[in-house]
Amino acid sequence: MTCTKQTITEKISAVKVPFEKLSYEALQGVIEEFVTRDGTDYGEIEIPLETKISQVLGQLKSGKAVIVFDKESETCTILKHDNPGLKGIEDYP
Repeated sequence: MTCTKQTITEKISAVKVPFEKLSYEALQGVIEEFVTRDGTDYGEIEIPLETKISQVLGQLKSGKAVIVFDKESETCTILKHDNPGLKGIEDYP
């Protein structure tokens, strides 16, 4: 999901989902899909999948990253906590 600026008339269909609300399996799936998607580049050094997953989980636990679910497209992504695209996105109830 790509977050872009929206006009006042457009409704934001995304919500921030606390990682604690997801089952272990769902959380692992979201993180694994995120770290393996096309365009994810970690430089010249190959980093094992387990390390990438552990790093992202650490960022979620520390609050440096958040899971965002787009209700319209039914997709998830993980964004840095200070990403401008998070402005106006509500927390999951």
